[in-house]
Amino acid sequence: MATPLVDWFRREGRDLPWRRAGFPAWGTLVSEIMLQQTQVARVVPRLEQWLTRWPTPAALAADPPSEAVRAWDRLGYPRRALALHAAATAIVERHGGVVPSDVDDLLALPGIGDYTARAVAVFAYGLRHPVVDVNVRRVLARAVLGDGEAGPASAKRDLPLMESVLPADLEGAAATNAAVMELGALVCVSRAPACDVCPIADRCAWRAAGYPSHDGPRAPKQARFAGSDRQVRGLIMAELRASDVPVTVDEIVMVWPDGVQRARALASLLRDGLAAGDDTAGYTLPGH
Repeated sequence: MATPLVDWFRREGRDLPWRRAGFPAWGTLVSEIMLQQTQVARVVPRLEQWLTRWPTPAALAADPPSEAVRAWDRLGYPRRALALHAAATAIVERHGGVVPSDVDDLLALPGIGDYTARAVAVFAYGLRHPVVDVNVRRVLARAVLGDGEAGPASAKRDLPLMESVLPADLEGAAATNAAVMELGALVCVSRAPACDVCPIADRCAWRAAGYPSHDGPRAPKQARFAGSDRQVRGLIMAELRASDVPVTVDEIVMVWPDGVQRARALASLLRDGLAAGDDTAGYTLPGH
């Protein structure tokens, strides 16, 4: 499976900053965190701005976390900005400002999970590890297992399955990781996969079986954004990012009419460390 996939990827893969020669490991780490649940088109300009301002972990660690949250702007899930700042600080303190290549060292950084650690080790340093995201799981489920959906994530199943399709050589393994991920993003998509242009259509178990319907457990779906606590959190965060002085409780009241939901959202921001303050002093970004 690897050979046709890599050939296809080298012809059809998108020209993205983190795939270019010489792209720094710090940039790979930043891009992987930004790409979590966020579209590539939204990440690219923000990534370029981020790396211009903070080209190294030390540069980010030298600024307060409030600046990271402010620069995150509207990428969503702003806890990722705090995680990046905490990771940068740990990289400076533990690794002399150099992003580590070892998966265990990466996992020991604040806010870095298994996928991100493996992605940095593979895509920044060329090491041989299986890298599995939602797109990879879907391709493997279809092409190898003959199932139309991947179902819930399972590291015990997914990592060995990806390992089984990786070539032995480092370059081939890294290219295969990227190719499977790209195929899931562009061709083997969740709805209406483009099987007519798929480079491994002739060896896809799902296609050979006649595209049977998925009858197993399904991966959980994200709740609707409109009217959710996530939306209210985002509105409050927008107020905090836009202000250089503490935002008063009366100003926060104006962002959402439902007082119970608004209070719940604000409390969750305080609990997550994304906001600081109280009704008397007003509210600010963390470390402001």
